[in-house]
Amino acid sequence: MPTEFTPLAALAGGLLIGAAILVLFHTLGRIAGVSGMISGAFRSSTPGSERAWRFAFLGGLLLGPVAASQLTSQALVQPSPASLPLLIVAGLAVGLGTGMANGCTSGHGVCGVSRLSPRSLVATGVFMGFGFLTASVGRHLLIGG
Repeated sequence: MPTEFTPLAALAGGLLIGAAILVLFHTLGRIAGVSGMISGAFRSSTPGSERAWRFAFLGGLLLGPVAASQLTSQALVQPSPASLPLLIVAGLAVGLGTGMANGCTSGHGVCGVSRLSPRSLVATGVFMGFGFLTASVGRHLLIGG
C-alpha cells in the first residue's frame, strides 16, 4: 500500500507536537511521555490535580486527530493489513517495551533526544533498531513482500 508524501502536513504536525511539549514542560515542568501519563492517570495513588492534567493531555491526543479529520475531510482511520490478533500482540509488546525502557518513544524519542539525554539517545536507538528489524521480518517472512 503506497503512502503519500505530505511534507507540509508533517511539518505542521511536528510543530504542533513540539508546541504541546514546550507548553507542558514550561507550565508544569513535566515531560510528555505518553506511557507515563497513561499509567499515572490510572494509578490510584496519583493526586487529583496530577490526574486532571494527564487526562486533559491524553484527551487532546485523542480529539486532535478527530478535529483535523473534520477540518480536512480526510478519513481518521486507515485500514491495517495486519489481523486483529497480531495488532493486539503488537500493542502488548509495545506496552512491555515501554515498561522495560522506563518510557516510550514520545518521552525518550521526542523529549529526551531534544534534551540530549544519553539514556534517551540509547533508548531511541534501540526502539528504532528493533522497529526496523520487526518491520523487515514482518514484511519478508510474515507478509511475504
